[in-house]
Amino acid sequence: MKTVQSLSVLVLSVCLSGLCAHAEDSPEQRAQRAAETWLSQVDAGDYATSWKEASAYFQGAVTENGWTATLKGVRKPLGQVVSRKLQSVQHTTSLPGAPDGNYVVMQFETRFENKQAAIETVTFLQEKDGKWKAAGYYLK
Repeated sequence: MKTVQSLSVLVLSVCLSGLCAHAEDSPEQRAQRAAETWLSQVDAGDYATSWKEASAYFQGAVTENGWTATLKGVRKPLGQVVSRKLQSVQHTTSLPGAPDGNYVVMQFETRFENKQAAIETVTFLQEKDGKWKAAGYYLK
């Protein structure tokens, strides 16, 4: 009986600690994880999938064919990503020219094979289902 109680307490504490760790994730952290996954699709040249995984707002602003053609012309010539480092993260509910929502704007300092210094600005929007999805991408 004592073993069952101990095991129950252990299982409960593990479950609760998992919930607490998840609950402590900030919007910025959740958006950053989503951005890193999305950027890996772009890095792999899987532009169609990155469009399909983007927010409805993004998909309404650019067609899949337009997105794919743009990235083939802009991103592909840069070559593979050598390094990417998060430089800034900003959580906001308002962006110029976009509807109000829950946004996180991230800037990454990125090195490519054929471009030593670039800044990638990625904007993620929290959709109604709670998922963070790409709403913008700008490469400078």
